[in-house]
This record gives sequence, C-alpha cells and structure tokens, in this order.
Amino acid sequence: MHVVIMGCGRVGSSLAIDLEAAGHTVAVIDQNREAFRRLGPSFIGRAVTGVGFDSDTLIEAGIKDAQAFAAVSNGDNSNILAARVARETFGVKNVVARIYDPGRAEIYQRLGIPTVATVLWTTDQILRRLLPEGSRSEWRDASGTIQLCEMHVHESWFGNPVARIENVTPARVAFITRLGEGLIPDEHTVLQEGDLVHVIVHEKDVADVEAALAHSPEDAS
Repeated sequence: MHVVIMGCGRVGSSLAIDLEAAGHTVAVIDQNREAFRRLGPSFIGRAVTGVGFDSDTLIEAGIKDAQAFAAVSNGDNSNILAARVARETFGVKNVVARIYDPGRAEIYQRLGIPTVATVLWTTDQILRRLLPEGSRSEWRDASGTIQLCEMHVHESWFGNPVARIENVTPARVAFITRLGEGLIPDEHTVLQEGDLVHVIVHEKDVADVEAALAHSPEDAS
C-alpha cells in the first residue's frame, strides 16, 4: 500500500516512520526541505519538496498509485484543499485532514473528508483512518471471552441505523467515535462516513462480525 503524507512536522514524520515500519511505501511532501530531517537516516521513502495541493507535486509523490492520503500540515485551509484534491481529482479512497479549529471540523466532514480537531488528534487515530481494515480490541473481560472492539464499517453501511448492526450480527454497539468524540447511539442514530464503531462481542464471533461489517448490510443479512 502506498501512502502520501502532506506535512513533515511531528505528526507527519511519526506517521511516515510508523507506516514504513508496517511495510507500506510512503511519500512525504513539505515546503521546507529541512523538515525531512525528522524522518531520520533510515527512512527510504520519497521526500518531495513542494505544496501538497499542487497536482504536479502530488504526482511526483505517487498520488496516482496511492491508496491513502493524510494532510497534516499546520494550515487548516491547505490541509482541506489538499485532501479534496487527493480525493476528488485523484480518487484516493482513504483520506484524512487535520483541522486546528474544532468549529470547522464538522463543516469539512460534510464535504466527505474525515477530519479531527488537532486537540483530539493522535497518530493512532490517523492510522486507523488510513488503514481501515480489521478490528482493534480495546478491552476484555476477566475471562477473556468478551471484547470491546473498534471496527470500521463498509461505506454501504452509511445512512443505515446503528441498530441494523445488531440485527444482522451477534455484536452490540457500545458507542461510536464521530468527529473525534464519543457518541452513545440510540434508536434514531444513523451511521455516517468517518464513524468508528465500537462493539461488544464474544471472542468467537469477532471474525464473523468483521466480515459482516466489511461488506454491505444486504450481504451480511
């Protein structure tokens, strides 16, 4: 998997190093050539000097072959513009943009770009959005048989009530992370793009629930 990152500050460089360590190819874009020093001597990916929303710069970084793009520079407008170019011009599916102003995050989310305010942002949260496969166990009961797992859902689940997950899988939805904040769903809650779903599930059923949420609700029924 190829990932392009705009911004080589603390978050961007940490992302690049973590992704490369996980076996992915990485290209990092920054206007300041000196910023690439944060990547260290062992980084073997591409370091591209330029503006992250410029098409030529993105192409040099391999955006045409990228499966994920993260805009984590220090400018809200630059991040959201670059994220939109990556998604709308080059068709990158997994895109995230860091936003410093929490009040603007929801507005940008409606444009179809997952955003998280910087006060809530962690490298782990970015990775979970760039690499949305599988699940992550967040808690187990004393016996080890019941788990609280964070799971991504297939895009065809968006617009469906949360209760549908419980209707077609043996899992129970504990809460949702939306726009960087926890939300306890009720019977009226509808899944939205960018939601991370946290479910309570028996250990023996984790694989089945993962498989069901990775496909459309109709396939899971």
